[in-house]
Amino acid sequence: MPLEEMGISLFIPTYNAASTIAEVIARIPGDLSQTVKNIWIINDGSTDTTAKVVDVLSANHACIQQIRLTRNKGYGNAVRIGLSLCRSDGCDFAACVHADGQYPPESVLSFVQAMIEKRIDLMQGSRIASGTALRNGMPLYKYLAGKILTSLENRVFGLCLTDFHSGFLVYSRKALDRLPFNRLSASFDFDLEVIASARAAGMTIAEMPIPTRYAGERSYLNPVTYGLRVLWVLTKYLWGHY
Repeated sequence: MPLEEMGISLFIPTYNAASTIAEVIARIPGDLSQTVKNIWIINDGSTDTTAKVVDVLSANHACIQQIRLTRNKGYGNAVRIGLSLCRSDGCDFAACVHADGQYPPESVLSFVQAMIEKRIDLMQGSRIASGTALRNGMPLYKYLAGKILTSLENRVFGLCLTDFHSGFLVYSRKALDRLPFNRLSASFDFDLEVIASARAAGMTIAEMPIPTRYAGERSYLNPVTYGLRVLWVLTKYLWGHY
């Protein structure tokens, strides 16, 4: 099927993003807008004016649908909801774009094109592959810790990726239908569990470079806790959990 006939849905896990979410929507290029089925904004119990901002956006864009959670239930839970909605809406591909603007909606179509041509089931955006991560603002401690964890992850999964910790993921229909999202973590290790599950299921996994963008956005990720969660995912993979 030609790219222009593909149905693509975006989902955006969102928490206290009133100052950034409109810019993320504005960055969606016109050629992507023409193929978008839905833009699901999962408002994960925001306590600022995110809901009002998204209401205005949805009034101007019929494809934007806001899902409001009454309290914050965690990143992984918001992504699970987004993926479930994309699974149900009949899209051919689904892309996760974060509400803080760190990941590029501008890259979604090129990812989908590469996935079609190379028959990729799950494609991750790598902030490291371009070689510009430090120059473009990635904190040194994140860069070094990521290098160490990525080396270990590649050995465990038998892959050769450069950035397992990017939340920019594009899912094929096969991945949407087969991956057990509802059994995966409600926290920030959800994306790594997706990769573990896809690898265990024999799906094809690849990456493409994306720009590294740090603009002073607030992070809700505890690096120590996250690192321990990563090690636990790897241990469970070796035990055959996935």
